[in-house]
Amino acid sequence: MNKRFGSVWVIAEQIDCRILPVSLQLIGQARKLATELNTSVETVILGDQMDKRVQQLFAAGADKVYLGNAPELAFYKPEMYTEMIVKLAKEHQPEIMLIGSTSMGTELAPLVAARLGTGLTAHCIDLIIDDNKILEQRIPAYGGLISIICPEKRPQMATIASGVFPHPELDESRTGEIIHLEIPHEIPLRVQTLKIVREEPGGVPLESAPIVVAGGAGAGDIEGWRIIAGLSETLNAALGSTRPAVDEGWTELETMIGQSGKMVSPELYIGVGLSGELQHMVGIVGAKVMVAINNDAKAPVFEQVDYGIVNDCREFVPMLIEKIKEYQEKKITC
Repeated sequence: MNKRFGSVWVIAEQIDCRILPVSLQLIGQARKLATELNTSVETVILGDQMDKRVQQLFAAGADKVYLGNAPELAFYKPEMYTEMIVKLAKEHQPEIMLIGSTSMGTELAPLVAARLGTGLTAHCIDLIIDDNKILEQRIPAYGGLISIICPEKRPQMATIASGVFPHPELDESRTGEIIHLEIPHEIPLRVQTLKIVREEPGGVPLESAPIVVAGGAGAGDIEGWRIIAGLSETLNAALGSTRPAVDEGWTELETMIGQSGKMVSPELYIGVGLSGELQHMVGIVGAKVMVAINNDAKAPVFEQVDYGIVNDCREFVPMLIEKIKEYQEKKITC
């Protein structure tokens, strides 16, 4: 007799009534996992006025949506969100639960996992069903990839960053079941949202940029970093970084690409003054063309790119910027 598996869940996330791309990406991957387990895809979405957005979840591949729709759910409340998801999970016993590796997800996932007494793997870069129908949760570690499994406890939980999985093709003809959730007003909230301050993003967004210039420790100092930033400005590219550049204070954490940073899928990626450690390179998903500039001919990055330039980036990049500007001016004149 074949074992019957619980459903594959995605905890979707919204901001200002807009479902985040990572949630749709996870539903697409959940659809693949559910097919292998011969089960369904179910999504939890909490927010206000979200009834207008449920069709997006069905179009991405969800079969059932648990909808919490109320003004008090408009903004993320860790205690209320946790209580509602834990109650649902105990009642319906999902096999797998996926959550975006966002600022909300990285707090919510461990809260839910602890309450359910199960394991959690953070920052996964791949998810597959193994021969025993167990979820292999793959993360970069020890210079390669390792698989983590949770063979006994359920649900099997993982967080995944935006861009790891492709955006699914939306099928607007799909429909599904909507389960309306009761709002637990009796939960004492120790954390309250008093004010929302919206900060306008600067520059080109990393996740959607067609060109990404990423700098590393090879910049040497803040002046070297400004040279790399100048290349990104010249190309109208997004500026990314490795952890050493962030640790040195040359750039903000939001620019970090990699295992614990952002995932990018550019047409053109240019790595400047970085060694090519796995923790950074796993953040580059499906780049069409990859170029590296490094003064160390033995740097691992040269094994992972299409074109390599062995040179001091502080000397080479200013010349490259000058040539690009000459080409741009010539193109405009013509």
